[in-house]
Amino acid sequence: MSSVPGLALPDQTPGATRVDLGGSHVLLTGGTGFVGQAILERLLSSHPGTTVTLLIRPKAGTSAEGRLRHLLKKPVFASWREAVGAEGVEKALTERLRVIESGLGDLPDLPDDLDVVIHSASTVSFDPPIDQAFETNVGGAVGLYEALQKTGTDPHVVHVSTAYVGGIRKGVFPEASLGHTVDWRVERAAAADARARVEAASRQPETLRTFLAQGRAAHGKTGPQAVAAAAEEARVAWVKARLVDYGRTRAETLGWTDVYTLTKAFAERAAEELWAEAGHRLSVVRPAIVESAHRHPYPGWIDGFKVADPLIMSYARGLLPEFPGVPDSVLDVIPVDYVVNVILAVAANPVEAGSPQYFHASSGGSNPFSILRMFENLKAFFTANPLPRDEHSSIEAPHWNFPGVRKVEGAIRTANRVNDVREAVLTRLPSTLRTRTALAGVQTRRADLESLQSLTDLYRHYVQSEIIFDDRRTRALHAGLPAGSPADIGFDVTDVDWEAYFQEVHFPSITSMTRAFSVRPAASAAVADTRALPRRGDVVAVFDLEGTVLDSNIVEQYLWVRSAGFRKAAWPGEVASLLTSLPRYLRAEGRDRGEFIRTFSRRYEGMPVARLSGVVRSRGYADTVLRHTLPDALARLAEHRAAGHRTVLVTGSIDTLTTPLAHLFDDVVASTMHQRSGVYTGYLAQPPLVDEARAAWLRQYAQANDIDLSGSYGYGDSFADLAWLEMVGHPNAVNPDSNLAREALRRRWSIRDWTRSGPHGRSGTSTTSGTSSTTAKGDGGRV
Repeated sequence: MSSVPGLALPDQTPGATRVDLGGSHVLLTGGTGFVGQAILERLLSSHPGTTVTLLIRPKAGTSAEGRLRHLLKKPVFASWREAVGAEGVEKALTERLRVIESGLGDLPDLPDDLDVVIHSASTVSFDPPIDQAFETNVGGAVGLYEALQKTGTDPHVVHVSTAYVGGIRKGVFPEASLGHTVDWRVERAAAADARARVEAASRQPETLRTFLAQGRAAHGKTGPQAVAAAAEEARVAWVKARLVDYGRTRAETLGWTDVYTLTKAFAERAAEELWAEAGHRLSVVRPAIVESAHRHPYPGWIDGFKVADPLIMSYARGLLPEFPGVPDSVLDVIPVDYVVNVILAVAANPVEAGSPQYFHASSGGSNPFSILRMFENLKAFFTANPLPRDEHSSIEAPHWNFPGVRKVEGAIRTANRVNDVREAVLTRLPSTLRTRTALAGVQTRRADLESLQSLTDLYRHYVQSEIIFDDRRTRALHAGLPAGSPADIGFDVTDVDWEAYFQEVHFPSITSMTRAFSVRPAASAAVADTRALPRRGDVVAVFDLEGTVLDSNIVEQYLWVRSAGFRKAAWPGEVASLLTSLPRYLRAEGRDRGEFIRTFSRRYEGMPVARLSGVVRSRGYADTVLRHTLPDALARLAEHRAAGHRTVLVTGSIDTLTTPLAHLFDDVVASTMHQRSGVYTGYLAQPPLVDEARAAWLRQYAQANDIDLSGSYGYGDSFADLAWLEMVGHPNAVNPDSNLAREALRRRWSIRDWTRSGPHGRSGTSTTSGTSSTTAKGDGGRV
């Protein structure tokens, strides 16, 4: 058997590797993570004499112990649960498993009888904001080692790092301490300071004005609170993007791939200085890209997508038409059970105090697998097992020519510009089924391109890597396993047939997690809920008027009044005046719905109140209103009334004009005009109930009438209706303008096309009916 320099092997033949942790008390951090779960399962199933203490934070109202119980129900523990039975699980929870309810921040006192500490906790993101990466990876390690020092004991610490702490380099990376001289304490302090500096910069007037302008452009018609919320959301996103860029840039200037590998390298240095140099035992295990299990607990076990899987599934979905990788670079993949076996073998064979040792759990040095071979395996598997595109076709596996990162990034930029132009055009067109379908396609394309850009940014160094991880010490540790040891406790990567592993184990495993969701819904997939309405007396159905119940707008209603109540000789002048004022009205509508209503209401100046009432009560006006009332709206209104729902019509229009429809609703809420001596002054009596004002009214209305808004319904057609539609549990975008359609598609709201053809003229009221037409106008035509 091979000897392993530096390993202390008590009570063993020299050169042999211990495989049993005996009655050790093990502290495990990161036990709820992917690798941590696998470590815990191995300790429970293969090391029955151990006691395990886990650091677990409470989460979402669930205690740490509750999270542990939930954890033990996961698939990784299935074989163990079957072997020990329900009583055995409870016995383990009471006798073998202990929980410290804490994260790695300010740790409470740790047990003073620890034999082994396995530190596997870390951030799961490659590209977090720089301060978060440092706080989790470096701060977490520092907190742990300082807490261990307080115990006054000497457990053997197995510090789980990553092989990529080697940074951006070419050639062989040895199993040894990192050779850098960067002061991690200074860098940690600078990272924390970066948050304060970026937050301060985000609050400068010139920066805030940019966020406000963006908020007004996107949400001006929804109301001032929506603008403020959008501006703050943009500020927060700006801060995060800057801090992510800080981390990525600082890492590259110091020679690391990203802030994840930078902070993992600094965590190693903290472990060396705070633990090994203090005279304690430290072993560092550096896994490469950890993927699904080869053998244990069963082939293909994985818990969510891991490092390489977003690339794999993006290829399968046709989102990676090209790849920025170098064909001959090594994709260093290691099955998770091999990593766990290395960690536990290292844990059972403590090193000498003050002489840390390093072990690479990797494959590139002994059984390399190139990017080109990965592509060939991807192509073969997803050609034979393509993901469905829809119910009738499958996604064709792309062919890669490996043009290089510059050409791939250039293609992404061009595709983004084309997509932006397409969106700008579509949002200016009338909102129809066809334009909404195209707009949804634009949104899907943007998400795909953002994902592709993110993958390119994150993985460029990993898929162009020329680093080879030396694994001689790890191979020697495996060679020292006792003769006859079970195959599933070994970690000789030369045993792995990569083609068989990917084709028969890994690809099927990650594909099965997504196949049920892999059929992309139609681009216009927001469909109307066609289920029968539940009978309830505590909900309300709120209907907007213009564009929702009527296929008309405030301007048309004014013309109906004028045509019904004025001499024909006055008609040409009225039309000419209206056309002359139309640009002004459109500008007001574009800025704020309330401003438009106030501006247009001035046309009623001087009109006698009695005269308007007489016109509205006349047969001509009432008939015109009824002709323009949408049959679908009437049918839906009848359904709500039959279900016992309270029905309310809310409009910014003048209350008198709603008279022909008032009997259809329990309540009508509309604007009132100011009058003096029986004559309208052209001014409103109070602010119009639009956008956020309508939302405030709805909240008060619900409280006054004991209404459950979560079970209530809303029907609106304009982006200005967003503020109140999002308050109800069942929002419906009816003949929506382009911006509301885009938001409804994003939020998966019901979208309904209601026209004069009525509910009997067509069966579908959803965007997927494919047979309905629309009278909805674009943003510029809603007045």
